[in-house]
Amino acid sequence: MGGGGQLKKPGEPDCEKGRGVYTWEEVKSHSSRSDQWLVIDRKVYNISQWAKRHPGGFRVISHYAGEDASEPFAAFHPDPKFVQKFLKPLLIGELLPTEPSHDQNKNEDIMQDFHSLREQTKNQGLFDARPLFFCLHLGHILLLEALAWIILWYWGTSWTLTLLCSVILATAQSQAGWLQHDFGHLSVFKKSKWNHIVHKFVIGHLKGASANWWNHRHFQHHAKPNTFMKDPDIYMLDFFVLGDVQPVEYGVKKIKHMPYNHQHLYFHLVAPPLLIPVFYNINIMQTMISRRDWVDLSWSMTFYLRYFWCYVPFYGVFGSMVFYIFIRFLESHWFVWVTQMSHLPMEINHEKQQDWLRMQLKTTCNVEPSFFNDWFSGHLNFQIEHHLFPTMPRHNFHLVAPQVRALCEKHGIQYQVKTLWQGLADRSFSAEPLGRRWGFLEYLRILRCLAYCEIEYPGLSL
Repeated sequence: MGGGGQLKKPGEPDCEKGRGVYTWEEVKSHSSRSDQWLVIDRKVYNISQWAKRHPGGFRVISHYAGEDASEPFAAFHPDPKFVQKFLKPLLIGELLPTEPSHDQNKNEDIMQDFHSLREQTKNQGLFDARPLFFCLHLGHILLLEALAWIILWYWGTSWTLTLLCSVILATAQSQAGWLQHDFGHLSVFKKSKWNHIVHKFVIGHLKGASANWWNHRHFQHHAKPNTFMKDPDIYMLDFFVLGDVQPVEYGVKKIKHMPYNHQHLYFHLVAPPLLIPVFYNINIMQTMISRRDWVDLSWSMTFYLRYFWCYVPFYGVFGSMVFYIFIRFLESHWFVWVTQMSHLPMEINHEKQQDWLRMQLKTTCNVEPSFFNDWFSGHLNFQIEHHLFPTMPRHNFHLVAPQVRALCEKHGIQYQVKTLWQGLADRSFSAEPLGRRWGFLEYLRILRCLAYCEIEYPGLSL
């Protein structure tokens, strides 16, 4: 049964010609790298070959191999009817009528209520974008870019003006990052094609990055947030230990790539200043070249040509490169604090296969809204709403937030909202107790608990 249908058993209802009926156990058995099935609305699909051609990257769809992918499918695809033509050739059957519609630890009542909320928000027009909002956002980015150049052209390149212009350009880059995020999530235009085209312009020409690199990385984060081996945003190259489980695992296995008990100190020297100017810049270029993504590479080159054409006359080649790195240095701090304050202090764990609502709420929190907070974070202070409805235009998050909160209260799910300062502080100080947990005394305590108190830790056994 590895690649197609099976014979109908006596007493089973007819399925579509040439297609079979399956149990969840059979679906779950097809979750290897080369053999992958998944379920969408009770239909069983063989995605083993299609995963390599998936526009969002093979990893994001492979993360749901052997599982029910109905909720992420609805979340990521604004036009399901369009996608159906790609799914149809992959259809191999459906679940047995006696099988539940969901798998693992998913709560059917929560799933039904969230589905109703999604339909309600669509009927309210909350998935319809306001073009003027995004035009004004693009306009203020271009205005900041022009302002920085005019200041240097008119008043000169003193240290004070250079610092001022670097702040202005870092602001423009950060805001362009939020804008490309909108197009990448297909939340601006009704047609995906136009979102993709403008996305390449914004992330390529305005930021010098790659749309495909961003898509393949970012959608994994949304599909399985804060899940080890599936969310690249928590892949820390062994520089840090995260969550309640990883410090314990590293302690028991005696893994010491870094002095993790001091990670709260060296975090400030590594992550905020180096993520964009070093890791992202190298990784993006390496990815585009290795994958022969010449379209994205061409778009990114237009950014560098424009930048050096504008600033070499002021600073020379070497000075322009230093200026560029300093701008990225400032932008990197902004990006790290905004994106991590809503996720890293939350639950970080191994795969639990929960329903969409509980999975997102356990790994995500909000920062209270205000005009400044909304602008500063690109509306990612509404991180909960964004994760639940990734294709919803961000200017509508404040409208859906009360409905999400009410649904969470109904099912006893924590809906966490922090002040901006509390969010930043939680991210800053969360690393210290995790590092201590890795430490030697904690290591002995956990071994004692495991041996005598029979406390279970996922992935650990003695």
